Amino acid sequence: MFDGLKDKLGSFRDDVEEEVEEKEAEAEAAAEAEAESADDTADDEPSTPAAAPDRESSDEEDDDGGPGRLRQAAAFATGRVIIEEEDLEEPLWSLEMALLESDVEMSVAEEILDAVREQLIGESRKQVDTTAELVEEALHDALVDVISVGQFDFEQRIAEADKPVTIVFTGVNGVGKTTSIAKMSEWLGERGYSSVLANGDTYRAGANEQIEKHAENVGRKVISHEQGGDPAAVIYDGVEYAEANDVDVVLGDTAGRLHTSNDLMTQLEKIHRVVDPEMTLFVDEAVAGQDAVERAKEFDDAAEIDGTVLTKADADSSGGAAISIAHVTGKPVLFLGTGQGYGDIREFDPEALVDELLADEA
Repeated sequence: MFDGLKDKLGSFRDDVEEEVEEKEAEAEAAAEAEAESADDTADDEPSTPAAAPDRESSDEEDDDGGPGRLRQAAAFATGRVIIEEEDLEEPLWSLEMALLESDVEMSVAEEILDAVREQLIGESRKQVDTTAELVEEALHDALVDVISVGQFDFEQRIAEADKPVTIVFTGVNGVGKTTSIAKMSEWLGERGYSSVLANGDTYRAGANEQIEKHAENVGRKVISHEQGGDPAAVIYDGVEYAEANDVDVVLGDTAGRLHTSNDLMTQLEKIHRVVDPEMTLFVDEAVAGQDAVERAKEFDDAAEIDGTVLTKADADSSGGAAISIAHVTGKPVLFLGTGQGYGDIREFDPEALVDELLADEA
């Protein structure tokens, strides 16, 4: 999952390490040259104390804009190499291109770059440490910051909410919304919560049959009306059923809609007025990349989503949607769909995801 992005982040770490190793080699050479120069002076004028080097002239930069030779030598002699902006210029440019190619939204990529730059420039690298460790720490912090926006404990919210808890799922057609509802029912069941499915997708031909098949497979009841019925009424009936039967959670499906469809958005607004759901979750495909990010923003503007479920995460090499959506919408990614089975859903953990992205291959 997100293997392409993982490789690109690893390349950035290697690029910075290479730049700093070259700088360290130059510092070592400068230190040796200074030592040889000092020995020559001592041999030529043994009775005359060596004059202190002119600090101003010694600290001047080389013609190429790099640190002066004496500064390099001093850094190496004290066992430290300082990472400077010039060391990061090319690696950061490559990282920016890598993030954009991985469908990371532009403002998110810029924030990651700024955070990495700020954390690394001026950082002293001890010889007992490695540059790769410094870079990994900077990347880790920057990625976690942008991915964790708005994050909350989904299960805790379910546990603390008055029952039944109503969760409405929204999104465009064909992204795995109904399947995600069945997966969520299984996920809740594994944690001791009962659930009922309510089919608010009342206009699409075959929608009742689709959700009923999923419900049969996972052993849940479905509340549905005839095709063309009122979606808000269906989900309301689901809530009443849950209240009468001590069911913990109502999972409400809605028609796949585009943010530009005023009629469908009006239906969603009515569902909110009638049912007042605890959460509205936006569902889209991780492989949709920037399209998913843009749709999430538009749905949040129209329907005030509480979080996102990204399907097909196992097929996504880029990772752009997972990296970007929370930062763009201010609402977290809560779950990843990771396969075809009903158990193939994983609660989104920003720290764990970043650890995976930055882990060395075994």
